[in-house]
Amino acid sequence: FLMERKTRVKINRKEVMLAKLRKSCSCTPKKLKNFVMDFLPVLRWLPKYHCKEYIWGDVMSGLVIGIILVPQAIAYSLLAGLKPIYSLYTSFFANIIYFLMGTSRHVSVGIFSLISLMVGQVVDRELLLAGFDLNDDAPPVPGGGSLKNDSQTNTTAFNLTIAGMNAECGKECYAIGIATALTFVAGVYQVLMGIFRLGFVSMYLSESVLDGFATGASLTILTAQVKYLIGIKIPRSQGHGMLVITWINIFRNISQANLCDVITSAICIVVLVTAKELGDRYKHKLKFPLPTELVVIVVATLVSHYGKLNEVYESSVSGAIPTGFIPPKVPHFNLMLRVAVDALPLAIVSFVFTVSLSEMCAKKYAYTIRANQEMFAVGFCNIIPSFFHSFATSAALAKTLVKTSTGCQTQVSGVISAMVVLLVLLFLAPLFYSLQKCVLACIIIVSLRGALRKFRDVPARYHVNKVDTLVWVVTMSASALISTEIGLLVGIVFSMLCIIVRTQRPRTALLGQIQNTSFYEDDLEYENLSSVPKVKIFRFEAPLYYANRNYFLKSLYRLTNLDPNLEAARRKKYEKKEKQHMKKGDHTTANGLGIGENTLQLVPKQIDFQALVVDCSSISFLDTTGVNTLKEILKDYKDLNISVLLACCNPSVIDSLKRGGYFGKDFGSMQEMLFYSIHKAVQFAKDQK
Repeated sequence: FLMERKTRVKINRKEVMLAKLRKSCSCTPKKLKNFVMDFLPVLRWLPKYHCKEYIWGDVMSGLVIGIILVPQAIAYSLLAGLKPIYSLYTSFFANIIYFLMGTSRHVSVGIFSLISLMVGQVVDRELLLAGFDLNDDAPPVPGGGSLKNDSQTNTTAFNLTIAGMNAECGKECYAIGIATALTFVAGVYQVLMGIFRLGFVSMYLSESVLDGFATGASLTILTAQVKYLIGIKIPRSQGHGMLVITWINIFRNISQANLCDVITSAICIVVLVTAKELGDRYKHKLKFPLPTELVVIVVATLVSHYGKLNEVYESSVSGAIPTGFIPPKVPHFNLMLRVAVDALPLAIVSFVFTVSLSEMCAKKYAYTIRANQEMFAVGFCNIIPSFFHSFATSAALAKTLVKTSTGCQTQVSGVISAMVVLLVLLFLAPLFYSLQKCVLACIIIVSLRGALRKFRDVPARYHVNKVDTLVWVVTMSASALISTEIGLLVGIVFSMLCIIVRTQRPRTALLGQIQNTSFYEDDLEYENLSSVPKVKIFRFEAPLYYANRNYFLKSLYRLTNLDPNLEAARRKKYEKKEKQHMKKGDHTTANGLGIGENTLQLVPKQIDFQALVVDCSSISFLDTTGVNTLKEILKDYKDLNISVLLACCNPSVIDSLKRGGYFGKDFGSMQEMLFYSIHKAVQFAKDQK
């Protein structure tokens, strides 16, 4: 039977586009109101906030996240190569802006280790190019106090003309200038991606690529913190192969290790890991996570201060952290040009992590997010804070999980967390003066447990999918051994190449009939399948396009044990010899037999089938080359009196065949060439003479 296709209504694309343009350009009060409320989702959900139901969970989760955020922000400043005060600014502004613009109720946006690392690598490179020394272990000047009196602490003033900046600017000033310019450009990229709806870019970052990138970057982060753990002073390595170079420098200078820092690091890691393991084991019994990092920082700061570890044992400490806010400043345009390329991977990674975590939370708690609005939210979480001396942000998995486990209901919890950070910014920051850097390094390393545990999952991952495991290994290795940005690029390209290779060399099979049924399956994979006499059924499990055309033909010829081109050539050669014998008056064939003895000798090779059925159920589309390939085999097999029948074609493939002239001009022979099931095609082939 022949199913009738529905007639498609022709759409005037020009009119549709003009209508959309008129609609988008029109401005009415209702449309303006919807635009504002879409741009600031807080205006929709905050008036409907159920205070009695939500406030306790939001306050608790906000306080817990704020308590976790403060030590992490101070610690991650080491990764970014910036002073701790800038990390606190970043954490404060990101929470406020995402509260206004985000569509996820549970995600925690703020400072994130991978983003801090990517910012730090750019900052270090630009500092080196500007002629600064990357050694950040200069002895701090005692004293805290307000920011106005302490803005030049630990910096040497230079009268510079760098990237158009002609001012008295020290290392700290130039470093935060680079970070804010990078953050601003990344935010602009994200907003532009939102305007042009380029969120589909995230689809090219598979789970294997993201996991490999995170694990490779975690190895880089761990390596960068080792010098703080053991208290040696080595330059911060830059460029490709940073991980290897850093480890070489560590082993060369291992004899200079500070015993005080080594002992402190060992104690802190044991305490942190033990507390984390106990917290994971008894998390169902605990109402909220143990604030282990805060306890460790408070105790370590008191011990360092009263034990005078910096003065007596030369242990490196955080130094003065000023209070208050620096006046806002526009990021420098010339610096933006220097970091424009670096901002692109930063923007993509930041957006992808935020959207993936938002979707995870939305799915778990049965609500929806708007990916495009998330792009705007993350973009403005970078653009606006860049004027207030902050650097790039993203959603963080660990803090998001803590947030959901402590009863978070809405982003009001983010405001509570921001208030905790504000309290530290205004009053408590100078109290962390004596905090050892090795303690911060311990907090960073222990926070990497989740990413480093991915190594344990490699055997299970390999068992599930070998190709995905290879993608993970390649991405992780490139991210760790070359650089994080190149590692991400290598992972994306390699992942896409794997897809291309898999479509270039897909599975092919000859099918046999399941006994007493109308179903057919792979003859090599299943037992007790019966072959169909005089019929070959060929399955190709991929789209048929220019890149796999040759593989399609080779597989078809190999499995059917017949190359129609070679067979036709043999026949022509045989017929030519026959004609030569006839001209000479020899009444024997080229085989030495009489012409009438065996007419089958005219065929150089015995063919055991008269019909070829191509199972197209796995062919999702055809390009021009694919259509021409099917036309080619149709013609070649027809010359050998073998009919080619297509089965299980989807509408897209049928349309491509029609446009390519496969069924002829009037489609008259379509009923004899195309079938909606393999069994119908086989029955038709059996009925043929």
